[in-house]
Amino acid sequence: MTGEPARVRQMWHLLEPLHAVLYYAPAAFEEAAALGYTTEERWPSYFAWRAAPLGPAGADEAVRAFHSFAPAVVGEYMPVSWAVASPEAVLAARLRAVDRAYRALFGDRRVEGAEFAEAAALVRRAAEAASPGVRGGLGAANSALPWPDAPHLVLWHAATVLREHRGDGHIAALEAAGLDPVESLVSFAGVGAARPEVFASRGWGAEEWGAARRRLQGRGLLAADGTATEAGRELRAKVELRTDEEAAAPWRALGEEGRLRLVELLGEPWLEVIGSGMLPGENTLGIGKV
Repeated sequence: MTGEPARVRQMWHLLEPLHAVLYYAPAAFEEAAALGYTTEERWPSYFAWRAAPLGPAGADEAVRAFHSFAPAVVGEYMPVSWAVASPEAVLAARLRAVDRAYRALFGDRRVEGAEFAEAAALVRRAAEAASPGVRGGLGAANSALPWPDAPHLVLWHAATVLREHRGDGHIAALEAAGLDPVESLVSFAGVGAARPEVFASRGWGAEEWGAARRRLQGRGLLAADGTATEAGRELRAKVELRTDEEAAAPWRALGEEGRLRLVELLGEPWLEVIGSGMLPGENTLGIGKV
C-alpha cells in the first residue's frame, strides 16, 4: 500500500497503542474496581470505558457501536454497567486511569514536558477535523465530550476520537461490502489478520462462526479450509482501502509537515508502550498484519 492510504494507516498504527492502554493498564483495572466493576476479566471495564461517551446506552444502541461483538455479549454488559456506576463517573475515572497509566509508562517529567504538549496540540488539530457526527456512533460521542486540560490527556482523548472515528468508517465499509458482524470477523481471519481463536473473545459460537464460513464460501470469498480466496482478499482489501479513505480527512487537515512531526514526536512513546508487554501481541484489529 502506498500514497495517502498508507499514511493514514500508519497514523492509526501509531496512535492505537497509545489509546489502548486504557483497556490493559493496571491503573485502569484499579480505577474500575474502585467504581465497583469486577476485574477478574477485562470485559466489564472495557464495555464501560468505551460505552460511557454514549451516555446510559442500552443493549440495542450499543450493539452497532460494538459491531464485532455478538449481541448476547453486548447485552451481558449493557445496560447493567450503569447500575454499577454512571457514565459520568466512568468518564472521570477513565481520565484518571490514563493519567496514572501514562505517568507509569513515560514518567511525570515527560508527560508534563514540551514534546508531549506539542504532540497533543497536533493530534487535537487532526481530531477536531474528523467531523464524525455525520456517521454517529462512538466517534461522534467521543468528539462531543469536553477536552481535558492536561496535554497528555488531550493526546489520549484525541487519539480516542480518531480511532473511534475510524471505527465508524470501518463499520460503514463492512456494511457496504455486504459483510455482517460475524462474517466480518471470519473474512478477516481468512486473510490472516489473526487466528480464529483470537476472535473468540467476540462471543460468536462455533455454530454461528461455521454458518458465516458457509455463507462466505457460497459467495466465493472463502476456501474450504477457511482461508480467503482471491475474491475474498480483494473484497477485504477494498474494505480496508475504504476505511483508510474515510479516516483520511483529519490527516489532510493536519498537513504533511504536521503529520511527520507527530510521527517523530510519538515514535519513542509508541515503542515504550509496545515494549512494555502490556498489550497483546496478536489482536483482533489486524495491526501489523493488514
